[in-house]
Amino acid sequence: MASKTKGKKPQRSGSSVFANFDQQQIQEFKEAFTIIDQDRDGFISEKDLKDMWASLGIVQDDKYCAEMTKVSPGQINFTAFLTFMGEKLADTDPEDVLTNAFACFDVENSGVIPVQALH
Repeated sequence: MASKTKGKKPQRSGSSVFANFDQQQIQEFKEAFTIIDQDRDGFISEKDLKDMWASLGIVQDDKYCAEMTKVSPGQINFTAFLTFMGEKLADTDPEDVLTNAFACFDVENSGVIPVQALH
């Protein structure tokens, strides 16, 4: 008797960073990557970071942007960017936990936590 197989999905390597995110999250990270990749060459460079900060009205010096690019041993392509974001998000709480924690301090349900509540 032939064994039943469920509709198999393509298997990704356990080390694939893409397996850590759903498609919507990957799309959101891709949009962020595209915004940061100011020259649209597929890599985030020091110049891209400096230009991105400038588009936000913030002047960053070359040293600061150079330090940001040192998070990757090579050029920062989308996979490296996604890996970095995955590492940064690994120890964060899910959105619903953060929303509930915020709600504990936002007793008036105003979307703002009064400074006095933080003292």
